[in-house]
Amino acid sequence: MNGIIPLYKERGMTSHDCVNQLRRILHTKKIGHSGTLDPNVDGVLPICVGSATKVVDYLMTFGKTYRGTITLGFSTTTEDLDGDVVEERKLPEPFNDDQLASAMAMLTGEIIQIPPMYSAVKVDGRKLYQYARAGKEVKRPERKIMIYAFTQLGTTKFDKETGHQEVHFEVRCSKGTYIRTLAVDLGKQLGVPAVMSDLSRISSGGFDVKETVTLDEIKDAVDEENTDYSWLYPIKRALAKYPEVPLTDELWDAVKHGVWLYSEEIDTTEPVVALSFNGEIKCLYQLMENKTQYKPLKMFSTQ
Repeated sequence: MNGIIPLYKERGMTSHDCVNQLRRILHTKKIGHSGTLDPNVDGVLPICVGSATKVVDYLMTFGKTYRGTITLGFSTTTEDLDGDVVEERKLPEPFNDDQLASAMAMLTGEIIQIPPMYSAVKVDGRKLYQYARAGKEVKRPERKIMIYAFTQLGTTKFDKETGHQEVHFEVRCSKGTYIRTLAVDLGKQLGVPAVMSDLSRISSGGFDVKETVTLDEIKDAVDEENTDYSWLYPIKRALAKYPEVPLTDELWDAVKHGVWLYSEEIDTTEPVVALSFNGEIKCLYQLMENKTQYKPLKMFSTQ
């Protein structure tokens, strides 16, 4: 089995849990995911099976979209509701929509983000959460990320008794973005502690949540020996931005052996092309500096 499964990851499971279950259901070890989701987050988790594991990096370039809730008025060790409260400040009144929009605008575009201590980012060979659990604070690497859009959804909810304000939001962002940290940074823009209190990923790897399938649905299909796997997508979904060039039998035989091609043989001068045979993308070829030849960039299958 080869292809991409837009899995709906339910809450309470790690991304690794999903991979392990699919290995048992599909009876294959060659499975990987493109972008971890925390256990308390649900939504789109693209899973690559078989030769499709080679397109994981290409899926990551599509960016991601999330919807969730940020609570203003307190913060935690983990930047979400799983951690211990470290600061609390009762808001005397809620922020209005203009104030929130202005703060969100300050966090839109290319920004610098410092990953949370409770994350899998490695420093000196150890994951940050390992330092955090040991009670150690280490210098975390800054990273550039892109926030394409960060907007409020609907009206906010303000609790006069607790002084907490819930802000519903949607964000479109690049890979490597920590939404928990974005929530905390929104609080910093407003001068109050903040925490990510709810989150769902509604798109990832070019797949929308409406296209997802659950583990139970996959298991049922396999158990019933239903071979119409409509939820298994070809790798071309991950390579949609590259022009597809179909190969003749002769050219495919050459490509299988890594032979370079002349641009006139495939009638294109695009920087990178996806070469296909019998409707299936087999590899990516890259135009060389001489502008007359293509060389292999990534091979997906020689079958």
